[in-house]
Amino acid sequence: MSKLTLQFILLGVILVFAQVIVFNHICLFNVGVPMVFIYLIIRLPITLAVNWVLTIGFFLGLIVDVFSDTYGMNAVACTVLAMLKRPVLRLYVPREEDLVRPEPSMMSLGAGVYMKYLLTLTLIYCALIFTIEAFTFFNPLQLVLRIIFSTFLSMIIMLGIDSIMTPRSEKRL
Repeated sequence: MSKLTLQFILLGVILVFAQVIVFNHICLFNVGVPMVFIYLIIRLPITLAVNWVLTIGFFLGLIVDVFSDTYGMNAVACTVLAMLKRPVLRLYVPREEDLVRPEPSMMSLGAGVYMKYLLTLTLIYCALIFTIEAFTFFNPLQLVLRIIFSTFLSMIIMLGIDSIMTPRSEKRL
């Protein structure tokens, strides 16, 4: 196995345990729940085959479902997120040749493009998971607040994780 594969496996294990043990128990203002395990799907290399991305997304969501007792909601949302990863990246980076590295990051995409990419994918995931969870539009204000607060809380934490994950040699001003 390559060094990159081992790094992604370790990152996945750490993110799943952090989500299940810590982040599932955080609820700010009774609406914002950070969903940081999706960072693994967001950071998967763009050169990875779509079949692998979908498989990784499904099993990542399924593992979180098993530990969180959420009956497949995360598996569905992560699979859809994995399916939309490449089209969303193409919205902001029209040519894949413009990427410095195959993994989407702040260093490879630039701060502005990466923030838009991260915001879009996190918003899609949070909208999916909370709509599936509610399975109704009975209280739309509560649903919208949960989506918005969870998106921004997740995005802030993932930006922090991204700053930790970036090697020191790549951090330049």
